Amino acid sequence: MNMTRPTRLIITVLVLLAAGLLLWTPIKKLLFGTPPVAPSVLVSGNIEAHQSVLSFTEVQAPISWLPFDEGKSVQVGTVLAQVDDRLYRQQLQIDRTIMAVAQKQVAVNESNLAAVRNTVISDRLDLANKERDFVRDQSQLKINAVSQQAFDLTSTVVAQAAATLARDQALVQEARDNIDLARASLASDAAKLALDQVTLSYTVLKAPFSGVLAVREAELGELAGPGVAIFTLDDLDHVWLRAYVNETNLSQVRLGEPVAVSTDTYPDHRYHGRIGFISSEAEFTPKTVETHAERVTLVYRLRIDIDNPTHELLPGMPAEATITLLPAGK
Repeated sequence: MNMTRPTRLIITVLVLLAAGLLLWTPIKKLLFGTPPVAPSVLVSGNIEAHQSVLSFTEVQAPISWLPFDEGKSVQVGTVLAQVDDRLYRQQLQIDRTIMAVAQKQVAVNESNLAAVRNTVISDRLDLANKERDFVRDQSQLKINAVSQQAFDLTSTVVAQAAATLARDQALVQEARDNIDLARASLASDAAKLALDQVTLSYTVLKAPFSGVLAVREAELGELAGPGVAIFTLDDLDHVWLRAYVNETNLSQVRLGEPVAVSTDTYPDHRYHGRIGFISSEAEFTPKTVETHAERVTLVYRLRIDIDNPTHELLPGMPAEATITLLPAGK
């Protein structure tokens, strides 16, 4: 079939365009050269994680329950160990008994206060009655209706009634003071009970965060106490690489910059990280850390936070990170 001239022209243009596209890359390299690759620096160090050495505090007793071994993954709040708590439970029972006695003492003192108040009411009525007798005898004495001796006796009785009232009023204040003391004692006993409840809670060792039990340092039946390590717990969800960058490259490294991390253990896997910390103080290169660039006198510490969802990265594992160097001052 014969093609028309416009058709042949279109085909010719398409062929030339395709050839141009194929030849553009080598022609571009010939004319402009190979585009520059962003400079980078390779740093090395060791994987670190938040580690917590767990021990019992405030209590000392033999370990009675220790269900987990090394390598076990645990969630926050998981009971890891428990010591014999019989002594602490007995102390708690004693505190409850003492507190019950203190509560009864408060009730007794309140009852005493009520009784003394009733006595004061009775004393006032009695005094009022004797004062009326005194006024009547005083009038009778003026007309010689009673003897002086009888009047003197009435006066004495009034004075005695007044003294009795004053004494019982003082007993009211004493009863109030006794109630205050009993309530203060009750509050002290309640505080002691609460403290012993807290102490009892220390007989149970719980995981402060989710992680992996890296080291088990105690056995069932051993005496546990403050400062005696039971477990070392690693938080493998949040690991980082401690590395050092030369002073000459410091101005080309940025916080939050993405970093590719690799390890000898998994050489074909690249872990995603980011620079989470750059030290503001220079230090001499640690003997255990070497940079791949020429060693200089001063270096700056970096913390490269790494995603570790599968818990492949473990504390102490050597690793390397490739950091792209950015233009200085930008």
